Amino acid sequence: MKAVAIKGIREFEIKEVEEPIPNAQDVVIKVAKTGICGSDIHYWENGEPKGLIMGHEFSGTVINPGPRQDLKEGDRVTALPISPCLECTSCQTGNVQYCKDTWTHAVGLSMDYPGGLAPMLKVRGDMVYKIPDTMTFEEGAMVEPTAVGLHAIHLADIKVGAKVLVIGGGIIGLVSAMFAKKEGASLVALTETNPERGKKSVSLQAADEWYDAKLESTVPTLLEKTEGGFDVVIECVGNAPAVNSALTLVKPGGTVVLVGVSTKDISTYTVMAVMKELKVFGAIGYIKEEFKTCIDLIASKQVEATKFIDDIVSLDQVQASYERLTSGTDSAVKILVDPNR
Repeated sequence: MKAVAIKGIREFEIKEVEEPIPNAQDVVIKVAKTGICGSDIHYWENGEPKGLIMGHEFSGTVINPGPRQDLKEGDRVTALPISPCLECTSCQTGNVQYCKDTWTHAVGLSMDYPGGLAPMLKVRGDMVYKIPDTMTFEEGAMVEPTAVGLHAIHLADIKVGAKVLVIGGGIIGLVSAMFAKKEGASLVALTETNPERGKKSVSLQAADEWYDAKLESTVPTLLEKTEGGFDVVIECVGNAPAVNSALTLVKPGGTVVLVGVSTKDISTYTVMAVMKELKVFGAIGYIKEEFKTCIDLIASKQVEATKFIDDIVSLDQVQASYERLTSGTDSAVKILVDPNR
């Protein structure tokens, strides 16, 4: 079968790979839709590991149920792409995102579990969830990124009436903003360096207002507007300017949630966190209950996940789609791939 794999820095190749072989541990899935994630972009930009087939946000149908007696061929599913050990203290307390093994064999993030940039994949049987017939495959592929946003919001512990700032208008930023409003925030503002994404955050009703992060006037404007800072800042970029803006724009005693991922060192001034006595959380992934909650929210149409989808492309269009998502001028935040086109 054909698959898209990393060839080098900012470069993919389409190559022939073996179909996944059924076994006693994994469910084999025919991929319907796969999302392009921000973490995927980091791998692509670094060009490593070469040969990696990405795609950890996916939906599809069961080809071989493997160990799952409650599944059958043709069942519509999505899955957590992670690989927790289920034996450590973190796993035993339900915090699988802390497990040191969680990302070791993750689907689309490891060489031994190729992801959804191919027509078929395998995933650990205990990570697979059925999706209802009323749920589209596009919605199924949006469960994983939606769960990341929900996890960040749970860490933020937003109170009704809180003022919330989201830094970064990518898909996680938009989903986080959407959930912040659902939690009862009185103001959800968003900063973004790409004006097209900024405007989109408001037009999609994820954020109430957006501000250009490149303007020197933005920080003093927001501090004045909030009378000293936001109650909660959710940082979804992962670079020094974004992190430092988060520490600057949160009020004393406030909460900062760091969702953005950086593969490079970040220079910051911790004196801001110390002097303000901030609560600063890192956010990684989600717990299984949050993943299941997002299936329910999307299936019941309480969350309109598909409004964030900009395009659905073929494997041949993956390279161009990554370039589009990193252009800094395009409004696109979420592109899905149909590997069967």
